Amino acid sequence: MDFEVITVFPDLVGSALPFGVTGRALTEQRYRVRCWNPRDVTTDNYRRVDDRPYGGGPGMVMMAEPLGRCLASIRRTRNEEGSPALPVACLSPQGAPLTQRRVHELSTGPGLILLCGRYEAVDQRFLDAHVDEEISVGDFVVSGGELPALLLIDAVVRLLPGVLNDAESAVQESFVDGLLDCPHYTRPEIVDGTPVPPVLLSGNHREIARWRRRQSLAATLRKRPDLLEKARADGALSAEDFSDLQDGLY
Repeated sequence: MDFEVITVFPDLVGSALPFGVTGRALTEQRYRVRCWNPRDVTTDNYRRVDDRPYGGGPGMVMMAEPLGRCLASIRRTRNEEGSPALPVACLSPQGAPLTQRRVHELSTGPGLILLCGRYEAVDQRFLDAHVDEEISVGDFVVSGGELPALLLIDAVVRLLPGVLNDAESAVQESFVDGLLDCPHYTRPEIVDGTPVPPVLLSGNHREIARWRRRQSLAATLRKRPDLLEKARADGALSAEDFSDLQDGLY
């Protein structure tokens, strides 16, 4: 089984692998982990992989183009060595919760390409074009996807033949604000023919905030309706939110 990890902190991943059950399994070559740094395939002198978000707001957004080149390098290398193609999973609090059932399913496959996000978000266009699934290890936010990736690797490796066959389901909690985040976009304005939503370029902060709230509601309804029901019960939804939900949001 292979795990190809896209991360700007490869040492963070590599330093955690030699220990315990998963460390012994690694020594026995029951699985393989390789880290790929998107900074290594950048084209500017600063090796930049992030930029400010369109529409304003805090934090930085990981750029689609360095991630795309990094993913292409992984696929090219695997093809040259005759290794099977792997699906791409992004570690994200917006993803489907990592359950023991899902861990069992992953343990029977060839492995995963794991995208470890950093900063505020990943450009939505890369997620839409290349990511097969988003996986969450819980309804909380950490500084990056490396620790969640290590949790996933640990849980899956423990179920491989010859490795200790025991694991526990992930513990679930609710988001602080009860809803998922909206999509994020950064430079360039067009990626592979897909533009940034025009409202984010309008400079109208009220309309941007309105769009983001609607997208947040839509993402929660589509991906985690259980959180939406909790937000209803907690009184976190406004009359405008209820109106949008009744109108279908889309």
